[in-house]
Amino acid sequence: MKLSLGIIDYVVLLAYLVLLLIIGFYLNKKGTKGGSDIFLGGRTLRWWQIGFSLFSANAGPMMLIGFAGIGFSQGVVGSNFEWLAWIFLLLLAMFFLPHYMATKISTMPQFLKLRFGNRAYNFLVIYSLISILLVWLGSALYAGGLIISQIFDWSLMFSVVLITVIATSFTAVGGLKAVVRTGIFQSVIIIVSSVVLTWLGLKRIGGIDAFVKAVPGHYWKLFRPASDPEYSWIAILAGYPVVAIYYWCADQTIVQKVLAARDLKEGQYGALFLAVLKIIMPLIFIFPGIMCFVLFKDTAQADNAYITLVKQLMPHGLLGLCLAALIAALIDTVSSGLNSFSTVFTLDVAGRFREMDDAAKRRMGRWITLVAGGLAIGIAFLFSRSGKGFFELSQGMVSILAPPLSVVFLAGITWKRMSRLAAEVVLYGGGLVCLAVGICNVLNFPYPGFWPHFLILSVYLFIGLLVVGVVVSLLSAPAGDAARLPSLLETDKNRGSDLRRVWLGWALLALVMALIYWVFR
Repeated sequence: MKLSLGIIDYVVLLAYLVLLLIIGFYLNKKGTKGGSDIFLGGRTLRWWQIGFSLFSANAGPMMLIGFAGIGFSQGVVGSNFEWLAWIFLLLLAMFFLPHYMATKISTMPQFLKLRFGNRAYNFLVIYSLISILLVWLGSALYAGGLIISQIFDWSLMFSVVLITVIATSFTAVGGLKAVVRTGIFQSVIIIVSSVVLTWLGLKRIGGIDAFVKAVPGHYWKLFRPASDPEYSWIAILAGYPVVAIYYWCADQTIVQKVLAARDLKEGQYGALFLAVLKIIMPLIFIFPGIMCFVLFKDTAQADNAYITLVKQLMPHGLLGLCLAALIAALIDTVSSGLNSFSTVFTLDVAGRFREMDDAAKRRMGRWITLVAGGLAIGIAFLFSRSGKGFFELSQGMVSILAPPLSVVFLAGITWKRMSRLAAEVVLYGGGLVCLAVGICNVLNFPYPGFWPHFLILSVYLFIGLLVVGVVVSLLSAPAGDAARLPSLLETDKNRGSDLRRVWLGWALLALVMALIYWVFR
C-alpha cells in the first residue's frame, strides 16, 4: 500500500535518520574502556536507559503491524501478551537477575556452563546464535522490509539492505551503549506517534463512549471461553508463561540489557519501568486496530489495519512521524539482535579458541556485527523466496523450543538438586522432541485437528520435560559445580540492600493490573 507523502513528511523522515545517526555515532567519541563495554556498556546503565531500550527492542515492526491486526480481528484479547508480562519481568528482576549478577555472567550460555557444564553450554550457544539470526534479525528484516517496500514502492531487498546498513553502522561502532542510547530516542518516537494515531482515531469515532459501543461486546473481553479456538483463557494463562519464562528471563537479547545495569537495584528498577510501560502498549498498539475496525472494516483487513489507519488519519508531517516510528521499531530490533549475536559469538565461540585482550575483543565484536548483518540479509532473502509460510514456521519453531529452555533455567535457578545429566536430557532430548512435534503440528500431521493449540501444546511439553528433569535428577548425581554456586535463597540473603521500595513498586503495579483486568473482565 503505497502512501502519498508530502515534502514535509520526507523532511521529518530525513530529520529522524540524521538524529539517529548522530546519537549512535556520538557515543563512539567518548571512547570505551575494556572489551566488555561494546557488549555490556561497561555495566553502567541506569534504570531508565534499560527500560526504554527494552521497550524499543520489544516494540518491533511486527508489534506495530501484528497487534493492530489482532485488535482489528479479535479485540483486546491480544493485550494479555503485554499486560501479563509484568509477572515475568518481576521474576527477572527479583529472582533471576540477583542470581545472574552473583555469578558475574555476561551471556546466558555462560550461566548454563557454570551450572550444568559444557554440553548444556554448547546447546545454548548454538541455539542463541540461530534464534537471534532467525527471530531478531532475519524475520524482523523480512517483515519490516516488506512493509517499507510496500509503503515507498521500493524493492524488498533494497529496503532490507538499507535498514541493515543503518542498524549495523552505529551498532558496530558504539556497541550496546549506542543501541541503548538510540533505543531511548526511538522509544520516544514510537510512543509519541502511536499516541497521536490513537487520539486521532478516537476523535474521528466521536469519543470513548462511541468507541466502546461501536464494536461487538466480545471485543472488550480479555479472557475468552475455553471453547475459543484461538485465544481461550486456558491457552493464555497456561501456555503464555512457558514461552514468557524463557523470553523475559533467559533470552540473551532481553537479559543482556539488564545485565549491563550499574548495579542490581538499577537493573531491578529498569525491569519495573518496562513493566509500567507495558500498561500503555495495548492502548497505543492494539486499540488502533480496533479503531480501524470501527472506521474502515468494509475496506481494510487485519494485515493492513495499521497502515490503513495511518493513511486515512495522519496529516502530512505527522504521517512522516508515524513512518519514522515504524522504521525506528525495525532498526532498534535489528540493532539489538546484532549486538547480542556479536556478544555471544565473541565471548562464547571465538573466546574458546583464541585468547584476546580487550582491544581484540572490541575488534572481533565489530567485525562479527558486520558479518551478522550480512547473514541476516541472506536469511531475509531466503524468507522472501520461501513465502509467508516459512516465516510463520520459523516463529512457530522458536515457540515450540521454549519449553526445554524454560525448564532448565527455572530449575537451574530454583532447585540446586537439578543434575547435569537431567539438563542435558531435557535440552537435547527435549529439544529434539519439541522440534519433531512442532514440525508435525505445522504440517498438520498425522491429520488436521490432531494437535491442540500451540499454547496448550507448549504446556504439555513443559510439564512432561519438567517431570523428566526431576526424575533424572533424583536418579543421578547432582551437578558438581552447582555446589559452588549460590542458591536462590542464598543470593537473596546476600543482597545487602534495602529492597522495600522496589517491592512497593511491584505491589502498586499489581494493583493497577488487577484494576485493568477488572475493567475488561
